[in-house]
Amino acid sequence: MKTIKSFQVDHTKLQKGLYLSRVDGDCVTYDIRMCTPNGGIYLQNAGLHTFEHLFATYVRNSDHSDEVVYVGPMGCRTGFYFIARDSMSRQQVLDLLRETFLFISEFVGQIPGVSKPECGNYLDHDLNQAKAYARTICQVLEGWTPERMDYEG
Repeated sequence: MKTIKSFQVDHTKLQKGLYLSRVDGDCVTYDIRMCTPNGGIYLQNAGLHTFEHLFATYVRNSDHSDEVVYVGPMGCRTGFYFIARDSMSRQQVLDLLRETFLFISEFVGQIPGVSKPECGNYLDHDLNQAKAYARTICQVLEGWTPERMDYEG
């Protein structure tokens, strides 16, 4: 089998941040690295799960909802994938993600989609942990620019 593109990225050089991973037709995949790969600290499932619920709900209710294709966690638990249509500029993606992560960091209330009929693991959530993850990625992206999204490694 061929080695897929995401396994061709040198994970020893990746740092926390936002990177354009690949373009497939009109779909652009962004890697949101919230932990340093192989750094020994990874997103814990309950917080990651809550972060995902809030992340997906927010972006799918944003002005760019029609351009959002997918939001989901990386299996290595170092971050998330965000897939959007190429009609969104890098700056629009960056702005939306900053807005989303600020929303998560300040979220108060009932987590969307946490009832048994709505979620396959509805008891495994941690809002405080999700908020802490959001605060951390907000700090990482504070000085980020669209030009920094190009991974060079």
